[in-house]
Amino acid sequence: MIDCMIVGVGGAVGAVLRYLIGLIPMNKSGVFPVNTFLINLAGSFAIGAIAALALRTDRMDPKLVLFLKTGICGGFTTFSSFALETGDLIGSGNTAAAVIYAVLSMILGVLAVFAGEWTVKGLMSV
Repeated sequence: MIDCMIVGVGGAVGAVLRYLIGLIPMNKSGVFPVNTFLINLAGSFAIGAIAALALRTDRMDPKLVLFLKTGICGGFTTFSSFALETGDLIGSGNTAAAVIYAVLSMILGVLAVFAGEWTVKGLMSV
């Protein structure tokens, strides 16, 4: 039960952060959903860094890892918004933008995970 509460609190923190970043006016007149794109890339980087840090050190409490990865990162990033925005782009006739958004989100999201891991590895080897 405590794990559920840890995830819930972390999820609330991540969701509020996502909401606040979503309020930043970025390319509101454009077609490309910049806010969600950047949120998902930042979350991918963060979860990669957290995972690498958790693997590289035995000092990270598993509950902290749960709070950060599943809670905050899970509440911060959102596949549902990504899917909705992609569908909206297709529905409004912006198929090329939808494809670019989907492909870039997937490729750069995975690369951001690796970048987070590499950053932690580099910092821990110093």
